[in-house]
Amino acid sequence: MSKRLDDLLVFLGEATSPFHAVAALTKRLKNAGFMGLEHLDDISFEAGQGYFVTANDSSIVAFRAGSGRCEEGLRMIGAHTDSPNLSIKPNPLKKRSGAHQLAVDVYGGALLNPWFDRDLSLAGRVSFENSKGELTSRLIDFQRPIAIIPSLAIHLDREANKNRSINPQTDILPLIAGLPTADGSSLDWAQLLADQVALEHPNEGPVRVLDFELSLYDCQSAGIVGLDNAFLASARLDNLLSCHAGLVALLDADAEQWSLLVCNDHEEVGSTSAVGAQGPMLTDVLASITGTAAASRRLRERSTMLSVDNAHAVHPNFSDRHDEAHGPLLNHGPVVKINRNQRYATSGEGSALLRLLAERAKVPLQHFVVRSDMGCGSTIGPITAAETGIMTIDLGVPTLAMHSIRELAGAADVDFLGALLTAFYNRVA
Repeated sequence: MSKRLDDLLVFLGEATSPFHAVAALTKRLKNAGFMGLEHLDDISFEAGQGYFVTANDSSIVAFRAGSGRCEEGLRMIGAHTDSPNLSIKPNPLKKRSGAHQLAVDVYGGALLNPWFDRDLSLAGRVSFENSKGELTSRLIDFQRPIAIIPSLAIHLDREANKNRSINPQTDILPLIAGLPTADGSSLDWAQLLADQVALEHPNEGPVRVLDFELSLYDCQSAGIVGLDNAFLASARLDNLLSCHAGLVALLDADAEQWSLLVCNDHEEVGSTSAVGAQGPMLTDVLASITGTAAASRRLRERSTMLSVDNAHAVHPNFSDRHDEAHGPLLNHGPVVKINRNQRYATSGEGSALLRLLAERAKVPLQHFVVRSDMGCGSTIGPITAAETGIMTIDLGVPTLAMHSIRELAGAADVDFLGALLTAFYNRVA
């Protein structure tokens, strides 16, 4: 197993929510000597030094200042920190049929069937009043199975194996407790979260929970699968695999070059937020780097971004769902994603650049075009291109079971993507 793949497995276990993904990225950036910025005003950037800025604890921009003038153009990589999940509603506790359950919202386009009969935990951010009367927020992660969504026995639903539909309001409420309380009362949800804050952040003292942004996740760790160790199975490969690949490439990049990584939240729900790709975070950073509006415009005109997001691999059981000439295979290299209706941002010029880059880096490259009779998903690529005017190319690692609670990628593709992104930063082409 390569060092990159080994660290990816660790990263996937740490990044159990978008907040924890940014925390895991931040930790690695700090360990590599990158400097965190509280604001973007009147900063003089030192050549060779790395910097990063976060927003909402769930989006991050990291960059290294090169030795030359940044107006000559930046090499940029974009990804997203969020994944489809089951998020907890504000008043979540339900007591029914002798059990305590949680009310959940479906975040993004989640495949719901695979969420049944899984050991689930809970992670995210809690906002509270601390012992000093201050309003603050902290991340929590229970890191143990505290919930499960049991399937209905086939004896009670004889049609379960015939294209079963799932009602997200009534069918996917997880169980979190089943023993009667001493006084017969319901669980105290706010106290449950306060206890977890105290456990993970004991210096805060007693806290009064005011709100939270929490989601469920699968407790099963990321792992290597297959007789030949060919596959990587994990939750949140879309798109934490790309976040990690971009980070490692940034850390491996030539310190003489200007290079930037942006990982936005809220891609799975359209990117329209203050910290999504349609928000001002990236353009604010670029304006701070250049100093003037005119210089920022010149920088964007001369820059290139790779929008790195997972691609649909050919499923052996459903190969007819792909155009026969554009079906990406696992372990055959990263995928250039093309859509003439601009669901992906790749142009002919951008595709040509990536072909040349892959040839020089000795990385195999594949292409994906959706069937002409099927709809096409999208990425942060078209949004970033429209908001900034930067030439953007969409690519990603081929993946099976995308948006499932557990997705599958090729283990070899992790290193292929890493080599390609490093070559991109280092201007091999």
